[in-house]
Order: sequence, then structure tokens, then C-alpha cells
Amino acid sequence: MTSPVPSPEKITMDAPEARDLKQLIDSGWSSKTVKHEIRDNFSRMLAQREELFPGIIGYEDTVIPEISLALLAGHDMLFMGEKGQAKSRIMRQLVQFLDPWVPYIDHPDLPIHEDPLNPITSLGKRLVADRSPEDIPIGWWHRKERYAERLSPGTKFADIIGEIDPAKLTGGVSMSAEEALSFGLIPRMHRGIFAMNELPELDDLVQVGLFNILEERDVQIRGYPIRFDLDVMILFSANPSTYNRSGKVIPQLKDRIGTIVQTHYPSERTQGIEILQQEVGDDLGGDYPVHVPLFMYQIIEEITHQARQSKYIDQASGVSARFSLANFRTIVASARQRGIVHGENPAVPRISDLGHLYASSLGKLELDLMGTHQMSEKQVIDSVIAEAIHTVFAEYIEEHGLAEIAEIFRGGVRVEVGTMLPSSEYAERLQHVPPAWDRAFEVNASENEAMRASCVEFVLAGLYSMDKISRSQRHGKISYET
Repeated sequence: MTSPVPSPEKITMDAPEARDLKQLIDSGWSSKTVKHEIRDNFSRMLAQREELFPGIIGYEDTVIPEISLALLAGHDMLFMGEKGQAKSRIMRQLVQFLDPWVPYIDHPDLPIHEDPLNPITSLGKRLVADRSPEDIPIGWWHRKERYAERLSPGTKFADIIGEIDPAKLTGGVSMSAEEALSFGLIPRMHRGIFAMNELPELDDLVQVGLFNILEERDVQIRGYPIRFDLDVMILFSANPSTYNRSGKVIPQLKDRIGTIVQTHYPSERTQGIEILQQEVGDDLGGDYPVHVPLFMYQIIEEITHQARQSKYIDQASGVSARFSLANFRTIVASARQRGIVHGENPAVPRISDLGHLYASSLGKLELDLMGTHQMSEKQVIDSVIAEAIHTVFAEYIEEHGLAEIAEIFRGGVRVEVGTMLPSSEYAERLQHVPPAWDRAFEVNASENEAMRASCVEFVLAGLYSMDKISRSQRHGKISYET
């Protein structure tokens, strides 16, 4: 499938005024290759200390420097990493380094956006040679339309390179003539950026076609070389486990990719939380707002971290950042439903909301069949969640002390929890909240019933993870006893 760049940029700036080739020449406009254009704009933004990759978190000292050098070097690039590491997002952002508008010869029979000063097709060359400049109409191509991408599985040679058009042959056009071709996506992206996702999934014939474009910048279809000076930046993405597998990518194609950029998952939990908050945006507001305590952010991101190092999960496939986001949206939805039903404003996610994560987690993890020991996917998810709660709670204990956090449960308390229990029921059982809780959880648990309920469930689940209290489950509800 092809996809235009899903950029938030809107065409708010009017196109330049030149409407024919004479006006364009008089304006002083000059041709540049795509890579020259990108390098000039990137250099200007770098010199002016502008933000180069907005919304890309955790790559400041690793990935972004490699991309910067590749852009300055004029390289085609391969982004190599597991799923959910912002590879596609970065590739789509490269359009910001293109000029806002570029001119092209506005003629209905031209298959590509021809450079008015440097046409490459036979028809484009004839138009410029046979007509006076004021008779050659000029259109303007916006940068957000100069990007296209394709997902490799199912991609055929004709899709991205082209094919001979039988209808044109029956009209008397020679098979070896340029006019006999129906162009694929890459030639149509002349003067733009083309991205091929999951490179190793391309069949060998298509890879050979790409190799020829990277090497000669021309098009060869069915053995007929059509000499084009194609001007396109080509980007690829790949998973290391398949890219490095022998025979998946032909050596000649590997050799002609200028830069390989290695992506990675967030190195720190705080970066993962920042990504979560960025992706969620203002979804927590509205008529039924949700307030998410810091420890719930930490647990959601820790669940993903634990999955990325679990021996039960195939680490070669990776655990996407979308795993965190889907789980986060699930607990927010569960809290919002509770808030709507019980009139809690704002609603606050709890540990019991994690019980709904099966729906958002199943299918996103690939089990290691050699390491699961017959564990089901649900059992693996339960194990990962339990380890995440234990890890995060241990950090709170280390900072604030177990005695202060658990003080309220010393006298022996039985608490039933559940996603649809109103927060007022927790408040009835726990009349007093120690001042340490407000400090430990960075929330006002003593004054807000919904926040208090969330804190109570966190403490109970944390104490259970350390074998300090017991837990029983019946009819979908969980009871903790000290």
C-alpha cells in the first residue's frame, strides 16, 4: 500500500506567482537536486538552531546525529530497528527539509513533475525545445505531496518501477520507446522522496530494479533500458533479524545504501512516559476528564520494559511503543467509564484497570516458543504486569520507606477492589490517609476519593507483590487482606 506523508502541515503559504516558464526564469529560480535542496534547508535550520525533528524523543545523542550526517552527505538511508521505533515517523518528517514549493511543467500528458529547466522525459524536452517560454505553463508542487511510501509485502515490479502498457503498443508505439511505459511509483516521485518499508520482504526482481535506480538512476523494464536522470531520495526500513539474514537482501542493493541508521527503544522509562504523554495529547480532558497518577504512567511503561526483556517473548520481533500506548488508552477508558457511571470527576485509573489489558495486549507480543514452557499469552501478560508492579512499588519503598507507605494497613484491613467499584467505598474503609502518601505519590490522596482509591490499590498490589499480604479473587473482584 502507498501512503502520503501524514503531516500536520497545511498548505497555508500561497504558491509563488510564476505561471509560465518565462515568468519563472525572470524570477531567478534555479534547479536543485532533491538531496541538494534537503542539504541546503537542513544546513540553514541547523545554523539557526531550529528544532530539526519535533516529537522524536530519546534519539538526541544516537539516531539524530546519524541522520544529520546522512542528509549532509546526500545519502539514501536505511532505518534499521524493531517495530515501534519511530522509523516511519522520521522518514515522513524529512519532507520538512524540502523547499515549500517547486515548479513543474503543467502538461496533462507528462507522467511526472518535470523540472522546467531540466526535463528528463522525451515529451518534456520537446515541449521546452519547441515552445516559447511564455507558452509553457508552470504549476507548483507542495513539499507535503513530494513524499510517498510503500509497504513491501505484495509489492510487484510494476507497482514501484513500471510496466509496458499494452494499449500503447497496439497504438504503434515501439516497445523500447519511453512512451510505451506505464510508470511506477518511484519514477512518479521524481524530485521527491520515496520510502520502502520492510525492505527484506521485497522479492529479488524488485530489489534488482531498486539497485539499478540507486546505481544508475534510470529505469529498466523487461530488459529495455529507458535512460532517465531520475532525481529521488530513496529511504528504506527493515528489522535487523530479517535484514541480516542471508539471502533476504541482495548484496548489490545493500552496498549502494549510503547510510544505515540504527534505531532503538527508549533507554529510560521517563522517555517512554514522555512519548506516552505526547501521543495522548489532550485526550485526558473533555467532559469526562481523567487524571493519571505518575505511578500509573510508570507501571504502564514498565510493563513494556519488562516485556522487552522477558524470556517468554521473542525479542527479535520487538515490543512496539504502540504496546504502551494501547495499554495506556485502555486504562484511561476504564477509568473514564467508571467516572461516567459514578459521577467521579476527574476519574483516576487504578491497578484493577490493568485487568483489561488482555484486550489491548493480545496479538502485540510474539511468544518465544522455546521459552514459554507451555505458558499461554495471557499468563505471559500476567507475569509481565506482576513484575512491573513489583519493580515500580519497590522504587517507592526505597525512596519513602515501606513503613510509611503501608502504615494504614497495619491494623488489619480487608479491601475489595474492582474496576467499577465507586471510589467512595474505598474511602469508607480507609478514613485516614497518612501524610506520607501525599508526598510519596505526588497527589492529594487525602482530599480526593478517586485518587485515594488509586493509591490504595497500588499499595495493596505492591504489598502483595512482596508477599506482605494475601489476595483472593472471586466473581471478577479481588480482595486483599493484611
